[in-house]
Amino acid sequence: MDDLSFRSPRPRRRCDASTQIMLLSLRVPRGLLTGGVGLLLVMSIGCSKRAVSRRPSVPVPSAATQRLAPAQSTFFSTAAEESYSTYQLAGDGDLWPSCWADDDNLYTANGDGKAFNGGSRLYDMAVSLVSGMPPNLSGRTLATDVGTNWSGRHYNRKPTGMLCVDGAIYLAFQNLQKRHFDDAPAASIAKSTDHGVTWTWDRTAPMFGASRRASDPAAHKFTTIFFLDYGRNYGNAIDGFVYAYGLDNNWRDQQDLYLARAPRRSILDRRAWEFFAGVDSSGVPAWSSDIGNKKPALTDNRSLYPVVFGHGCPHKQHVIAQGGVVYDAPLHRYIFASWSCATQQFYEAANPWGPWNLFLSDDFGPLRLPHNYGQYGTSIPSKFISTDGLTLYLQSNVWVHAYTFSLRKLYLQTYSPVGPANHLSDVDLTLAPGARAISKSTHFGSLCALNCADQISGSNGNKSEDDFDEETKTTDWWGYIWPQTYTINTVIYRTGSMFPRGGWYARTLRVQVRQDFRWIDVPEVTISPSYPYDRRAGDYSTYTFTFKAVSGDGVRIIGTPGGDSHFTSISHLAVYFTQRGPL
Repeated sequence: MDDLSFRSPRPRRRCDASTQIMLLSLRVPRGLLTGGVGLLLVMSIGCSKRAVSRRPSVPVPSAATQRLAPAQSTFFSTAAEESYSTYQLAGDGDLWPSCWADDDNLYTANGDGKAFNGGSRLYDMAVSLVSGMPPNLSGRTLATDVGTNWSGRHYNRKPTGMLCVDGAIYLAFQNLQKRHFDDAPAASIAKSTDHGVTWTWDRTAPMFGASRRASDPAAHKFTTIFFLDYGRNYGNAIDGFVYAYGLDNNWRDQQDLYLARAPRRSILDRRAWEFFAGVDSSGVPAWSSDIGNKKPALTDNRSLYPVVFGHGCPHKQHVIAQGGVVYDAPLHRYIFASWSCATQQFYEAANPWGPWNLFLSDDFGPLRLPHNYGQYGTSIPSKFISTDGLTLYLQSNVWVHAYTFSLRKLYLQTYSPVGPANHLSDVDLTLAPGARAISKSTHFGSLCALNCADQISGSNGNKSEDDFDEETKTTDWWGYIWPQTYTINTVIYRTGSMFPRGGWYARTLRVQVRQDFRWIDVPEVTISPSYPYDRRAGDYSTYTFTFKAVSGDGVRIIGTPGGDSHFTSISHLAVYFTQRGPL
């Protein structure tokens, strides 16, 4: 892997002299460099002297053992997250796994930064306290010398998980290769009984993995560890165990998520840990003390961005990476937040061991603009979950734009199978309560900005959005989903800006509705005026799609994007059940 921006999302450190700034004009169609956000710049995150990444190859399952991607969730009807970190606490560093302690504070740890200390001293890992509630948070660093690097001078310590239980705080950390960030041979757990000031751990050997013995059967096994967040002081736990999720080999670009548990009074005793080994025909989990018997709690074999023409992210991105699992107590649901280079992924389950279902795949594209980026270290602090469980805060990081404790809101709505109750009217259904705009990806992040406001509904449609994302994609879409079913017969689409290399649909433009979580084509759709399928579609031109009345809890226009950059544009979308359309 020779792409700097994906190779180094956790930079060894700022290298001002060699940090390269590349104008997007090197790979973005002329004209896309402006659009209400000024001149767009991308910073290659690494330093010019760094070695090219030597990412270990990921084994490909044989045809006999290959598993499918997780099923689509039917628990949530809609889900959307703000397109950037809308609240940031002044500090420096990344990752920030956290837990909610008995003293009502959040305890967290960062990698590669100054934490909340200011000054010029940098730490590969630091533990801090965060008090308050958004948007009134404050941070204070407690400890900067926790954990052991068993793996040699080419490795650093990195925090991967935090646990607050029975008045104690635990920190899971790993040794990670500090140049290409693609090798995690060892991991362990440290404990504090004085709320993060002092720490104890076994300094002689890691609890998981093997630092310098690649032939050891335990090498690289379960070396990215993050604990299940069961609320304040682990108060929502279902039994006497502590649960932790883990990855093999590396902290990103994985396909399998594993699960282990230990009695809550024996967390530092490696012999007390047992690993999820599958479920029986009744869904009852099996556990084994032999790490060699572990089975994935979640497998997702999707490979995103199969063909790309830019360098913002690599092709064939896997979607399981260091994130966090939280128990959303008001909803009685477990939520796992993961990520790939260009996306963030969200799964839900009724039990810690699953089965896990995918409910949101949010595609930001690879450009990482100031108001449109996803990226790594995804976790959801239980302390900040709303009382109804439907508004959560996601912590994630990206170099430059969100290299501190950074939050954005995630909005959820549970599914209720209620039939349509709307009648003929001139009410635009994109303005209905709970409506969420959807697309394959977005360039400028305007479909869910601050407080999830979108610019393409109602009277907002005066700016151009597009889905330029450096992918040679064959399908893209623009639409809305709702927390209830509506009857519709008209969709009005206004294009955005056209560019020499894209902005229009090339073919197969049609309407789909979502029924029972499946997208189906609407028959006998009329488009007026006739859509030209080339650049003549025009800047800010309106096309009306009419069809016989159909019901669904989502609608979208979908087709094959045009131009050699394979993207479309939009400035406005409206949806109606109106007398002027077919009944």
